[in-house]
Amino acid sequence: MVLFRSGLLACLLASTSYAFAFKPTAQQRTGVANRPAVNLSMSGGATAIPDLKAPPAIYEGAVAAGAAKAAAPWEKIFKLGIAAGCHIGFGSYLAITVGGACPAIAEANPGLQKIIFGAFGLPFGLIMTLVTGAELFTGNTALVTAAVMEGKTTKKNLIKNWVASYAGNFVGSLFLAYLAFKSGTLGNAPACAAIATAKCSLPFSTAFVRGILCNWLVCMAVYMASGCASLAGKMVAVWFPISAFVALGLDHSVANMFIIPLGMMRGAEITVSDFLLKNLLPVTLGNIVGGALCVMGLYGSAYGNWFKSKEE
Repeated sequence: MVLFRSGLLACLLASTSYAFAFKPTAQQRTGVANRPAVNLSMSGGATAIPDLKAPPAIYEGAVAAGAAKAAAPWEKIFKLGIAAGCHIGFGSYLAITVGGACPAIAEANPGLQKIIFGAFGLPFGLIMTLVTGAELFTGNTALVTAAVMEGKTTKKNLIKNWVASYAGNFVGSLFLAYLAFKSGTLGNAPACAAIATAKCSLPFSTAFVRGILCNWLVCMAVYMASGCASLAGKMVAVWFPISAFVALGLDHSVANMFIIPLGMMRGAEITVSDFLLKNLLPVTLGNIVGGALCVMGLYGSAYGNWFKSKEE
């Protein structure tokens, strides 16, 4: 009897559920089938910008950035060049203050002192430059050159950009060097004068090669950062190459525009001719080769139209 009642109850529940069940019509079924699928994403959906672009897209973005920089008026480039010179100067200032004030570490563990000197300073200077849109000559040697080679701007605009950004960088670097000197924060530490003297004692060819290697790394930092959407990504892309070039003892023309004049103000026996001809000239030429050929020449030939005939 109990089994009979249980079976009867189950049948009643099943029939009731079926009676109240939703049964879509043919039209409703067709509408559901034809409805486009929606992809949900925790990072912003289908239209979200990827955190890191694909390599060909990074090159395309670099070309576009170079074309925009080349098209800017001379006055704007010069003003933003002053800002970049100050940013790089601040980075050099911090590097000298921290990494240049570790004589005991330098004597006991020279490698560690070089890491400290590279890690604290120049990376934050370049980050400020990239985030704010300032004009840095060394980065422009890569970006604007790529725009010219891809036919997005003219050689005349390239010269305008290089000259204006270089002049602005020089003014900004000298201005910050003077402020750093007058601030008195470096005390009696001899690091700045010693670094400046060493840089101006290099043979022309050595300074030239150090300039190539330095801007190879600097432009890789700029190039990789341009492919990152987030600030954290840009910071990581910048930190490793920039800290590396400083730790390796390579030469950056804009950083030297701050370091050497500051060393001269602090007693380094360097003439203006020594600064301009023995260091700044070869380092600048090396920076151009490093940015335009070693970085953009490689990626331009791989992802762009560099060194290719019109038939290709």
